[in-house]
Amino acid sequence: MAVKVYIVYYSMYGHIETLAKEIKKGAESVEGVEASLYQVPETLPEEVLGKMGAPQKSEVPHISPADLPNADGFLFGFPTRYGMMAAQFKAFLDATGGLWRTQSLAGKPAGIFISTGSQGGGQETTALTAITQLTHHGMIFVPIGYTFGAGMFEINEVKGGSPYGAGTLAGDGTRQPTKLELEQAFYQGKYTAEITKKLKQ
Repeated sequence: MAVKVYIVYYSMYGHIETLAKEIKKGAESVEGVEASLYQVPETLPEEVLGKMGAPQKSEVPHISPADLPNADGFLFGFPTRYGMMAAQFKAFLDATGGLWRTQSLAGKPAGIFISTGSQGGGQETTALTAITQLTHHGMIFVPIGYTFGAGMFEINEVKGGSPYGAGTLAGDGTRQPTKLELEQAFYQGKYTAEITKKLKQ
């Protein structure tokens, strides 16, 4: 029976979605793992998104809280808003009260990946504040630590990511994830999938 890893994310300008796709590749590189991409619903009206210059959402399907217990493990991705997850993702988690009451997600592993506008924009703070959501559900937070190796110690190029998980820097929105950031995302998908598989066994 396949180990199911859900990669659930919110992406306004596409940076998180790019990381999510790479994470999916990494998760699927683990034998016996089936990875699926899902978006959380948008909460802003089209008119507002248009004024913000946000592109149209992709065809990746939406997920509802009721779908979450079907997964064995998760990777949650979102951009930061003042050191915390974007309101769209928070709204999705706020709707998981029924799962919290039954502790339906307890014991399931979950990793976090993020996007910030700048190096000091919350690469670690956003992950830290998101862990509270996992804690109340009894989930097991899976950081990558420094297991990614040399890429974690790179200081000659600007890069996102931290021991908490993969990340990218969006800048003014035109900067896209770099080769190193994508490699870290792939690694996180693989690493989290391996742990999920071990826990299921």
